Amino acid sequence: MAAPVDDVCLWVGLSLIPGLGGETYRKLLRAFGGPKEIYAAPYAALSDVADKKVADHIRHGIDQDMFSPLVAWLDNRQNHVVTLADADYPQALLQIPDPPPLLYVKGRRELLNQPALAVVGSRNATPQGLANAESFSRNLSDSGLCIVSGLALGIDAAAHRGGLDGAASSIAVVGTGLDIVYPSRNHALAHELAQHGVLISEFPLGTQGMAHNFPRRNRIICGLALGCLVVEAAIRSGSLITARLAVEQGREVFAIPGSIHSPVSKGCHALIKQGAKLVECANDILDELKWISPQTFAATNEVLALESGPQSLLDALGFDPAGIDELAARSGLTSDTVCAMLLQLELEGRVACLPGGLYQQIVQPR
Repeated sequence: MAAPVDDVCLWVGLSLIPGLGGETYRKLLRAFGGPKEIYAAPYAALSDVADKKVADHIRHGIDQDMFSPLVAWLDNRQNHVVTLADADYPQALLQIPDPPPLLYVKGRRELLNQPALAVVGSRNATPQGLANAESFSRNLSDSGLCIVSGLALGIDAAAHRGGLDGAASSIAVVGTGLDIVYPSRNHALAHELAQHGVLISEFPLGTQGMAHNFPRRNRIICGLALGCLVVEAAIRSGSLITARLAVEQGREVFAIPGSIHSPVSKGCHALIKQGAKLVECANDILDELKWISPQTFAATNEVLALESGPQSLLDALGFDPAGIDELAARSGLTSDTVCAMLLQLELEGRVACLPGGLYQQIVQPR
């Protein structure tokens, strides 16, 4: 559930204080609790945790007038601010050394905690690289892994398109405020992500695409993911920074090999020499991650349940009344299979149909 706008303004207000970085922000939260408690804390206590200038800013309070653009932005139901205090803050980011205290979010908020894979690479990609990024991403998305990338031209854009085409969609982590699309050539893609995927940023509204923002956003790209696939990269490439951050965060790194003559293959070859997993198809990644897709998991449950016969449904039913949908959820079977099994069990006198579409197990006399 979204926090009240006033609470969001307190969270954002702290983040806008000059000199208050993420580390100090988290120290203040640990020391005092939430932003309300931080703003109410005495100066002496604040200056024990933060720089004196930061403590001064906090004690002066926040100017509510400065938040009118944020409040207007939040009026759009697509837009959210997700903080460390929210239950749907990305749990994967809590594993990295410097999780952002808050994220601006546009689109499907529920994707923030979906299993994900980062796909990154060159802005000046080859046609084969673009095809690989889109194909790998579509297959991985269809296997249940949300595709995370950075909305850049080239490989990033192809990865997002593949992720959106698949079942698990795509997350774009951007280096600007979410009221700005950078690069502008990806405006249509950003709109599609807002509708069917999600865009996130740790940068305030109005933040332009400055060069030093992009290495910072890279830690979030790999931090959200189980691993990072580098499709094409020159030997001096931002994608290699993302791969290094992934290693530091304990994530798997994968790389697609290419021609020894291609400049955008040299970065991938360097990663492979350093221990990245060489991959030729999406299944190589899934196997390395020991990933079982939701579809495969459901199908396996269905086969196992069918093999064990109606007894599996009785075990799921127990001795209290339950409906078909609840039994399907408990057993992992489809509703059609549950109905067929219930009919068989009813004919055998092992279950009874009750009013309201409920079923109950009949205890057999000994």
